Amino acid sequence: SKPTSPSETTMTAYGRSQMIRIFDIGALPVARLAARPVARPVTRPVTRPVIQLAIAIAVVFIAACGGGSDGGGLNTSVAATTSTGTTSTGTTSVDTTTAGTSTAGTAVTGSTTAATTANGTAGVACTYSYGAFNSSSSVNAISMSNWTCSATVRALSANGLPDHAVGTFPNAGNPNTIAAQAVSASLSLNPSATATVTTVGGPRTTGYVLNGVKIDASTAGTCNDTGTCTAIGNIGTWNIEAINSGFSFGTDSNNAHVQPGGAYHYHGMPEGFISKLGKGQAMTLIGWAADGFPIYARYGFSAATDANSAIKVIKSSYQFKANVAANRPATSQYKLGTFQQDYEFVAGLGDLDECNGRTGVTPEFPNGIYHYYATDTYPFLQRCVKGQL
Repeated sequence: SKPTSPSETTMTAYGRSQMIRIFDIGALPVARLAARPVARPVTRPVTRPVIQLAIAIAVVFIAACGGGSDGGGLNTSVAATTSTGTTSTGTTSVDTTTAGTSTAGTAVTGSTTAATTANGTAGVACTYSYGAFNSSSSVNAISMSNWTCSATVRALSANGLPDHAVGTFPNAGNPNTIAAQAVSASLSLNPSATATVTTVGGPRTTGYVLNGVKIDASTAGTCNDTGTCTAIGNIGTWNIEAINSGFSFGTDSNNAHVQPGGAYHYHGMPEGFISKLGKGQAMTLIGWAADGFPIYARYGFSAATDANSAIKVIKSSYQFKANVAANRPATSQYKLGTFQQDYEFVAGLGDLDECNGRTGVTPEFPNGIYHYYATDTYPFLQRCVKGQL
Protein backbone atom coordinates (compact mmCIF):
# COMPACT_ATOMS: atom_id res chain seq x y z
CA SER A 1 0.00 0.00 0.00
CA LYS A 2 1.12 3.54 -0.59
CA PRO A 3 3.12 4.91 2.34
CA THR A 4 1.67 7.88 4.13
CA SER A 5 3.57 11.11 4.21
CA PRO A 6 2.98 14.33 6.19
CA SER A 7 3.18 16.24 2.95
CA GLU A 8 4.19 15.72 -0.66
CA THR A 9 7.94 15.18 -0.94
CA THR A 10 9.71 17.10 -3.65
CA MET A 11 13.21 17.54 -4.88
CA THR A 12 14.48 20.42 -7.01
CA ALA A 13 17.92 20.54 -8.62
CA TYR A 14 18.69 24.00 -7.26
CA GLY A 15 22.21 24.85 -8.51
CA ARG A 16 23.23 22.08 -10.85
CA SER A 17 26.11 20.95 -8.64
CA GLN A 18 24.78 22.05 -5.27
CA MET A 19 24.40 19.45 -2.51
CA ILE A 20 21.18 19.95 -0.58
CA ARG A 21 20.40 18.03 2.58
CA ILE A 22 16.68 17.54 2.99
CA PHE A 23 15.40 16.74 6.46
CA ASP A 24 12.14 15.11 7.37
CA ILE A 25 10.08 17.13 9.81
CA GLY A 26 9.07 13.81 11.37
CA ALA A 27 12.68 13.01 12.33
CA LEU A 28 13.03 10.18 9.84
CA PRO A 29 16.50 9.37 8.43
CA VAL A 30 18.21 12.03 6.37
CA ALA A 31 18.36 11.68 2.59
CA ARG A 32 20.79 13.54 0.40
CA LEU A 33 20.19 14.75 -3.09
CA ALA A 34 22.83 15.95 -5.49
CA ALA A 35 21.97 17.30 -8.90
CA ARG A 36 24.05 15.86 -11.70
CA PRO A 37 26.84 18.20 -12.83
CA VAL A 38 26.56 19.76 -16.28
CA ALA A 39 29.17 21.15 -18.62
CA ARG A 40 28.44 24.83 -18.02
CA PRO A 41 29.09 26.50 -14.66
CA VAL A 42 26.20 27.75 -12.59
CA THR A 43 25.36 31.27 -13.65
CA ARG A 44 22.96 32.02 -10.82
CA PRO A 45 24.13 30.46 -7.54
CA VAL A 46 21.55 29.37 -5.06
CA THR A 47 21.13 31.85 -2.26
CA ARG A 48 21.03 30.83 1.38
CA PRO A 49 17.39 31.91 1.84
CA VAL A 50 16.32 29.61 -1.01
CA ILE A 51 18.12 26.64 0.55
CA GLN A 52 16.68 27.48 3.97
CA LEU A 53 13.22 27.60 2.47
CA ALA A 54 13.73 24.21 0.81
CA ILE A 55 14.82 22.69 4.11
CA ALA A 56 11.91 24.21 5.95
CA ILE A 57 9.23 22.84 3.67
CA ALA A 58 10.69 19.52 2.53
CA VAL A 59 10.33 16.08 4.03
CA VAL A 60 12.64 13.14 3.43
CA PHE A 61 12.73 12.11 -0.21
CA ILE A 62 11.44 8.54 -0.23
CA ALA A 63 11.94 6.20 -3.15
CA ALA A 64 8.43 4.93 -3.75
CA CYS A 65 8.21 1.98 -6.13
CA GLY A 66 5.42 0.54 -8.19
CA GLY A 67 2.84 3.26 -7.82
CA GLY A 68 3.65 4.07 -4.22
CA SER A 69 4.22 0.62 -2.79
CA ASP A 70 7.84 1.20 -1.95
CA GLY A 71 9.97 3.69 -0.09
CA GLY A 72 13.58 4.47 0.60
CA GLY A 73 15.95 7.42 0.55
CA LEU A 74 16.85 8.54 -2.95
CA ASN A 75 20.30 10.01 -3.56
CA THR A 76 21.75 10.84 -6.94
CA SER A 77 25.29 10.90 -5.56
CA VAL A 78 25.45 7.59 -3.70
CA ALA A 79 26.39 4.39 -5.51
CA ALA A 80 24.33 1.24 -5.03
CA THR A 81 25.30 -0.89 -2.05
CA THR A 82 26.96 -4.17 -2.87
CA SER A 83 25.94 -7.43 -1.27
CA THR A 84 28.45 -8.39 1.40
CA GLY A 85 26.37 -10.42 3.81
CA THR A 86 26.63 -14.12 4.50
CA THR A 87 24.06 -16.83 4.98
CA SER A 88 24.21 -19.80 7.27
CA THR A 89 24.65 -23.27 5.83
CA GLY A 90 21.95 -25.83 6.46
CA THR A 91 20.92 -29.12 4.96
CA THR A 92 21.46 -29.17 1.20
CA SER A 93 19.07 -31.01 -1.05
CA VAL A 94 18.08 -30.83 -4.68
CA ASP A 95 14.66 -29.62 -5.71
CA THR A 96 14.24 -31.53 -8.93
CA THR A 97 11.16 -29.54 -9.80
CA THR A 98 13.23 -26.41 -10.38
CA ALA A 99 16.44 -28.32 -11.05
CA GLY A 100 18.20 -26.13 -8.51
CA THR A 101 20.31 -26.79 -5.44
CA SER A 102 19.57 -25.18 -2.10
CA THR A 103 22.79 -24.14 -0.36
CA ALA A 104 21.44 -22.51 2.77
CA GLY A 105 18.60 -24.62 4.03
CA THR A 106 16.29 -27.49 3.29
CA ALA A 107 14.47 -27.46 -0.03
CA VAL A 108 11.92 -30.26 -0.17
CA THR A 109 12.19 -32.34 -3.31
CA GLY A 110 9.19 -31.82 -5.56
CA SER A 111 7.62 -33.68 -8.45
CA THR A 112 9.78 -34.15 -11.54
CA THR A 113 6.75 -34.33 -13.82
CA ALA A 114 6.91 -31.83 -16.66
CA ALA A 115 3.76 -30.08 -17.79
CA THR A 116 2.15 -31.82 -20.75
CA THR A 117 -0.23 -29.11 -21.89
CA ALA A 118 0.46 -25.83 -23.62
CA ASN A 119 -0.44 -23.71 -20.59
CA GLY A 120 -1.02 -26.02 -17.64
CA THR A 121 1.69 -25.84 -14.97
CA ALA A 122 0.60 -28.69 -12.69
CA GLY A 123 3.48 -30.79 -11.44
CA VAL A 124 6.13 -28.06 -11.69
CA ALA A 125 7.55 -26.66 -8.45
CA CYS A 126 4.32 -27.53 -6.63
CA THR A 127 6.16 -28.66 -3.51
CA TYR A 128 8.94 -26.08 -3.43
CA SER A 129 9.62 -25.45 0.24
CA TYR A 130 12.44 -23.67 2.00
CA GLY A 131 13.26 -22.63 5.52
CA ALA A 132 16.64 -21.66 6.96
CA PHE A 133 18.36 -18.93 8.93
CA ASN A 134 19.86 -16.09 6.90
CA SER A 135 22.79 -14.67 8.82
CA SER A 136 23.22 -11.59 6.63
CA SER A 137 23.42 -8.72 9.10
CA SER A 138 20.46 -6.98 7.48
CA VAL A 139 18.27 -10.11 7.73
CA ASN A 140 19.42 -12.17 10.73
CA ALA A 141 16.27 -14.26 10.68
CA ILE A 142 14.74 -17.39 9.18
CA SER A 143 13.69 -17.13 5.53
CA MET A 144 10.59 -19.20 4.76
CA SER A 145 8.79 -19.97 1.50
CA ASN A 146 6.24 -22.69 0.76
CA TRP A 147 4.47 -23.35 -2.53
CA THR A 148 1.57 -25.78 -2.92
CA CYS A 149 -0.81 -26.65 -5.73
CA SER A 150 -4.48 -27.62 -5.77
CA ALA A 151 -6.43 -28.63 -8.85
CA THR A 152 -6.58 -25.04 -10.09
CA VAL A 153 -4.43 -22.83 -7.86
CA ARG A 154 -0.73 -22.42 -7.15
CA ALA A 155 -0.48 -20.97 -3.62
CA LEU A 156 2.39 -19.23 -1.88
CA SER A 157 2.88 -18.74 1.84
CA ALA A 158 6.10 -16.98 2.84
CA ASN A 159 7.61 -14.39 5.12
CA GLY A 160 9.23 -12.38 2.33
CA LEU A 161 12.73 -12.61 3.79
CA PRO A 162 15.44 -13.31 1.19
CA ASP A 163 17.31 -16.60 1.34
CA HIS A 164 20.61 -15.21 0.09
CA ALA A 165 23.20 -12.60 1.06
CA VAL A 166 21.93 -9.03 0.82
CA GLY A 167 23.40 -5.55 1.01
CA THR A 168 23.33 -3.27 4.02
CA PHE A 169 19.94 -1.83 4.96
CA PRO A 170 19.31 0.88 5.96
CA ASN A 171 21.84 2.67 3.73
CA ALA A 172 22.43 6.15 2.37
CA GLY A 173 19.96 5.65 -0.46
CA ASN A 174 17.38 3.57 1.39
CA PRO A 175 16.49 4.26 5.05
CA ASN A 176 14.38 1.14 5.56
CA THR A 177 15.02 -2.06 7.52
CA ILE A 178 14.20 -5.53 6.18
CA ALA A 179 11.34 -7.11 8.14
CA ALA A 180 9.28 -10.29 7.84
CA GLN A 181 6.04 -10.00 5.89
CA ALA A 182 2.84 -12.03 5.72
CA VAL A 183 3.07 -13.11 2.07
CA SER A 184 0.10 -14.99 0.68
CA ALA A 185 -0.66 -15.39 -3.01
CA SER A 186 -2.91 -17.50 -5.19
CA LEU A 187 -1.97 -17.85 -8.86
CA SER A 188 -3.61 -19.80 -11.62
CA LEU A 189 -2.29 -23.31 -12.08
CA ASN A 190 -3.68 -23.25 -15.61
CA PRO A 191 -2.81 -19.78 -16.91
CA SER A 192 -4.69 -18.52 -19.92
CA ALA A 193 -3.08 -16.24 -22.49
CA THR A 194 -5.16 -13.31 -23.68
CA ALA A 195 -4.89 -10.60 -26.32
CA THR A 196 -4.81 -8.02 -23.51
CA VAL A 197 -1.63 -6.53 -22.12
CA THR A 198 -2.13 -5.69 -18.45
CA THR A 199 0.27 -3.36 -16.66
CA VAL A 200 1.27 -4.63 -13.22
CA GLY A 201 3.38 -3.37 -10.33
CA GLY A 202 2.80 -1.53 -7.07
CA PRO A 203 -0.48 -2.60 -5.44
CA ARG A 204 -0.92 -5.16 -8.22
CA THR A 205 2.07 -7.43 -7.66
CA THR A 206 3.97 -8.46 -10.78
CA GLY A 207 4.87 -11.87 -9.40
CA TYR A 208 7.05 -13.72 -6.90
CA VAL A 209 10.44 -15.36 -6.97
CA LEU A 210 10.39 -18.90 -5.57
CA ASN A 211 11.90 -17.65 -2.31
CA GLY A 212 8.74 -15.64 -1.64
CA VAL A 213 10.27 -12.23 -2.40
CA LYS A 214 8.05 -10.12 -4.62
CA ILE A 215 8.88 -8.54 -7.97
CA ASP A 216 8.17 -4.83 -8.37
CA ALA A 217 10.26 -3.41 -11.19
CA SER A 218 8.89 0.12 -11.56
CA THR A 219 9.00 3.03 -9.13
CA ALA A 220 6.55 5.77 -8.24
CA GLY A 221 9.22 8.44 -8.54
CA THR A 222 8.49 11.14 -11.10
CA CYS A 223 9.93 14.37 -12.45
CA ASN A 224 8.18 17.22 -14.18
CA ASP A 225 9.40 18.90 -17.35
CA THR A 226 11.60 21.34 -15.46
CA GLY A 227 13.46 18.57 -13.62
CA THR A 228 11.77 18.91 -10.24
CA CYS A 229 11.27 15.39 -8.92
CA THR A 230 9.38 13.49 -6.24
CA ALA A 231 9.40 9.87 -5.22
CA ILE A 232 5.79 9.90 -4.05
CA GLY A 233 2.81 11.27 -5.91
CA ASN A 234 2.55 12.57 -9.43
CA ILE A 235 4.54 15.76 -9.66
CA GLY A 236 5.20 15.01 -13.31
CA THR A 237 4.87 12.50 -16.12
CA TRP A 238 8.50 11.31 -16.25
CA ASN A 239 8.72 8.03 -14.33
CA ILE A 240 12.09 7.44 -12.65
CA GLU A 241 13.79 4.07 -13.08
CA ALA A 242 15.40 2.28 -10.12
CA ILE A 243 18.28 0.79 -12.11
CA ASN A 244 20.90 2.68 -14.14
CA SER A 245 19.00 5.93 -13.83
CA GLY A 246 21.55 8.13 -12.11
CA PHE A 247 19.35 8.18 -9.01
CA SER A 248 20.37 5.91 -6.17
CA PHE A 249 17.53 3.98 -4.61
CA GLY A 250 19.93 2.10 -2.37
CA THR A 251 19.60 -1.17 -4.29
CA ASP A 252 22.05 -3.97 -3.50
CA SER A 253 23.83 -6.38 -5.86
CA ASN A 254 20.58 -8.35 -6.15
CA ASN A 255 18.91 -5.29 -7.71
CA ALA A 256 16.69 -5.13 -4.65
CA HIS A 257 15.93 -2.80 -1.78
CA VAL A 258 13.39 -2.27 0.99
CA GLN A 259 9.99 -0.59 1.24
CA PRO A 260 8.95 1.48 4.29
CA GLY A 261 7.08 -1.50 5.72
CA GLY A 262 10.20 -3.66 5.54
CA ALA A 263 9.41 -5.60 2.35
CA TYR A 264 12.57 -6.56 0.48
CA HIS A 265 11.78 -6.78 -3.25
CA TYR A 266 13.45 -7.07 -6.65
CA HIS A 267 13.68 -4.40 -9.34
CA GLY A 268 15.88 -6.50 -11.59
CA MET A 269 17.81 -9.74 -11.89
CA PRO A 270 17.76 -11.52 -8.47
CA GLU A 271 21.44 -12.41 -8.67
CA GLY A 272 21.80 -13.94 -5.21
CA PHE A 273 18.89 -16.31 -5.70
CA ILE A 274 20.09 -17.33 -9.16
CA SER A 275 23.57 -18.05 -7.83
CA LYS A 276 22.07 -20.06 -5.00
CA LEU A 277 20.28 -22.34 -7.48
CA GLY A 278 23.66 -23.06 -9.02
CA LYS A 279 22.55 -23.85 -12.56
CA GLY A 280 25.13 -21.76 -14.35
CA GLN A 281 24.45 -20.97 -18.00
CA ALA A 282 21.19 -22.83 -18.29
CA MET A 283 17.50 -21.99 -18.36
CA THR A 284 16.61 -21.29 -14.76
CA LEU A 285 13.06 -21.12 -13.44
CA ILE A 286 13.06 -18.42 -10.76
CA GLY A 287 9.41 -17.66 -10.10
CA TRP A 288 5.84 -17.20 -11.19
CA ALA A 289 4.10 -14.14 -12.61
CA ALA A 290 0.78 -12.80 -11.37
CA ASP A 291 -1.01 -14.51 -14.24
CA GLY A 292 0.48 -17.92 -13.39
CA PHE A 293 3.03 -18.15 -16.20
CA PRO A 294 6.64 -19.03 -15.27
CA ILE A 295 9.57 -16.61 -15.08
CA TYR A 296 13.08 -17.55 -16.18
CA ALA A 297 16.38 -15.72 -15.69
CA ARG A 298 18.82 -14.53 -18.31
CA TYR A 299 19.30 -17.70 -20.39
CA GLY A 300 17.07 -19.44 -22.92
CA PHE A 301 17.21 -21.55 -26.05
CA SER A 302 18.46 -19.71 -29.13
CA ALA A 303 15.50 -21.14 -31.05
CA ALA A 304 12.41 -20.69 -28.89
CA THR A 305 10.79 -23.95 -30.00
CA ASP A 306 13.90 -26.13 -30.12
CA ALA A 307 15.21 -27.58 -26.86
CA ASN A 308 18.26 -28.86 -28.74
CA SER A 309 19.34 -25.39 -29.80
CA ALA A 310 22.19 -23.60 -28.07
CA ILE A 311 21.66 -21.73 -24.83
CA LYS A 312 22.16 -17.96 -25.12
CA VAL A 313 21.60 -14.77 -23.17
CA ILE A 314 18.04 -13.67 -23.91
CA LYS A 315 17.67 -10.06 -25.03
CA SER A 316 14.75 -7.73 -24.49
CA SER A 317 13.30 -5.76 -27.41
CA TYR A 318 13.59 -2.30 -25.89
CA GLN A 319 15.98 0.48 -26.86
CA PHE A 320 16.49 4.17 -26.17
CA LYS A 321 14.19 6.36 -28.20
CA ALA A 322 15.97 7.91 -31.13
CA ASN A 323 14.18 11.21 -30.69
CA VAL A 324 14.08 12.76 -27.24
CA ALA A 325 10.85 14.56 -26.45
CA ALA A 326 11.17 18.34 -26.43
CA ASN A 327 9.58 18.61 -22.99
CA ARG A 328 11.85 15.99 -21.37
CA PRO A 329 14.09 17.24 -18.56
CA ALA A 330 17.52 17.99 -20.04
CA THR A 331 19.73 14.98 -20.75
CA SER A 332 22.63 17.02 -19.36
CA GLN A 333 20.86 16.82 -16.01
CA TYR A 334 19.20 13.40 -16.31
CA LYS A 335 20.88 10.94 -18.66
CA LEU A 336 18.96 8.74 -21.08
CA GLY A 337 17.68 5.75 -19.15
CA THR A 338 16.64 7.83 -16.16
CA PHE A 339 12.98 7.62 -17.13
CA GLN A 340 10.71 4.83 -18.27
CA GLN A 341 9.70 7.09 -21.15
CA ASP A 342 13.28 7.01 -22.48
CA TYR A 343 12.66 3.50 -23.82
CA GLU A 344 10.63 2.16 -26.70
CA PHE A 345 9.62 -1.36 -27.68
CA VAL A 346 10.69 -2.50 -31.14
CA ALA A 347 9.15 -5.79 -32.18
CA GLY A 348 11.84 -8.20 -33.34
CA LEU A 349 14.74 -6.16 -31.98
CA GLY A 350 15.46 -8.84 -29.40
CA ASP A 351 13.96 -12.15 -28.38
CA LEU A 352 10.97 -11.00 -26.35
CA ASP A 353 7.67 -9.18 -26.58
CA GLU A 354 6.63 -5.99 -24.80
CA CYS A 355 6.06 -7.91 -21.55
CA ASN A 356 9.53 -9.50 -21.72
CA GLY A 357 8.00 -12.84 -22.60
CA ARG A 358 7.74 -15.35 -25.43
CA THR A 359 6.19 -18.73 -26.20
CA GLY A 360 8.59 -21.64 -26.41
CA VAL A 361 9.94 -24.80 -24.83
CA THR A 362 11.68 -24.89 -21.46
CA PRO A 363 13.15 -27.75 -19.41
CA GLU A 364 10.01 -27.84 -17.27
CA PHE A 365 7.65 -27.40 -20.23
CA PRO A 366 9.00 -29.44 -23.17
CA ASN A 367 5.78 -28.96 -25.13
CA GLY A 368 6.06 -25.20 -24.87
CA ILE A 369 4.45 -22.48 -22.79
CA TYR A 370 4.33 -18.72 -22.66
CA HIS A 371 6.95 -17.53 -20.18
CA TYR A 372 8.71 -14.37 -19.00
CA TYR A 373 12.36 -13.48 -18.55
CA ALA A 374 14.47 -11.43 -16.21
CA THR A 375 16.92 -9.64 -18.50
CA ASP A 376 20.10 -7.64 -18.00
CA THR A 377 18.66 -4.60 -19.76
CA TYR A 378 15.38 -2.69 -19.60
CA PRO A 379 12.72 -3.65 -18.57
CA PHE A 380 14.85 -5.97 -16.35
CA LEU A 381 11.68 -7.66 -15.05
CA GLN A 382 8.34 -7.64 -16.81
CA ARG A 383 6.13 -4.58 -16.30
CA CYS A 384 3.03 -6.21 -17.79
CA VAL A 385 1.47 -9.65 -18.20
CA LYS A 386 -0.21 -11.37 -21.13
CA GLY A 387 -2.28 -13.86 -19.13
CA GLN A 388 -5.69 -13.50 -17.57
CA LEU A 389 -5.70 -12.11 -14.03
